[in-house]
Amino acid sequence: MANLRLAVAAVVLFVALVSPCAVAQLRTDYYASICPNLETIVRSSVRQSMAQSPISAPAALRLFFHDCAVRGCDASIMIVNSNGDDEWRNTDNQSLKQEGFQTILNAKAAVDSDPQCRYKVSCSDILALAARESVYQSGGPNYQVELGRYDGKVSTRDSVVLPHANFNLDQLNAFFSGLGLSQTDMIALSGGHTIGAADCPFFQYRIGDPSMDPNFAAQLRSTCNSNPNGFAFLDGQTPVSFDNAFFRNLQGGRGLLGSDQVLYTDTRSRNTVNSYAWNQGAFFAEFVTAMTKLGRIGVKTAATGEIRRDCRFPN
Repeated sequence: MANLRLAVAAVVLFVALVSPCAVAQLRTDYYASICPNLETIVRSSVRQSMAQSPISAPAALRLFFHDCAVRGCDASIMIVNSNGDDEWRNTDNQSLKQEGFQTILNAKAAVDSDPQCRYKVSCSDILALAARESVYQSGGPNYQVELGRYDGKVSTRDSVVLPHANFNLDQLNAFFSGLGLSQTDMIALSGGHTIGAADCPFFQYRIGDPSMDPNFAAQLRSTCNSNPNGFAFLDGQTPVSFDNAFFRNLQGGRGLLGSDQVLYTDTRSRNTVNSYAWNQGAFFAEFVTAMTKLGRIGVKTAATGEIRRDCRFPN
């Protein structure tokens, strides 16, 4: 019954977020005459943020998903409301790292420092570009980003519904289908966990699970017992490199989150995990496809959105 309710909610969400007219406005050359140096500016800014903190890349990538999966890709995750009723203060978003937000704010400031670009580029497009840069500058694919989004004007705490670390495959598929994404898309996007980390409360409950490698379990137990506020890398083999090691870890029972390891333990998704583990090129190609589809969700137009001067506050 719980899965049925989730599936129904997913269908409603999908209908609400899909707008063919808004998607049609997206183009990779949208800013060619408006802000011709946009991608160079964002690339340089993200590089500086990553040099200051290795957390910046995974934090910015995760921020993009947490934005698009709620009200669509409209940078509503960035809004700070004076009454405290905003997305980032929802319990499911409390683990988002400040470095991710700061990466976007830094890039926005860099873009607006160019007189030709000032106040002409949306925060949502900067977030999409910063997510790509986080992937590419960590060793992942360099792909074209569709642009032309407007920023949302609303952000509320109760609007946040996100997948949890203990979701099984049916729950994951129900959620992602609500975004118009397939199981393959979901698995490819999960590969974004090849960079980043998770705090002990997100995985401590499953230490010793039969699907977990015993040596890995012992390592995690030591980490969390010595420091309840500790963390572990989502990909302990190459934690700051965007590659396919994440999927090889799943094959060996070294998936940190339950929602990651289930992609291998459930035979319905195992073949895709194996494919990505054996062929990094296949993973990269399908990750790009999934990111492009994710970036089309809930796009705002000039009629429904705006270009924020400050990403934290509606104009």
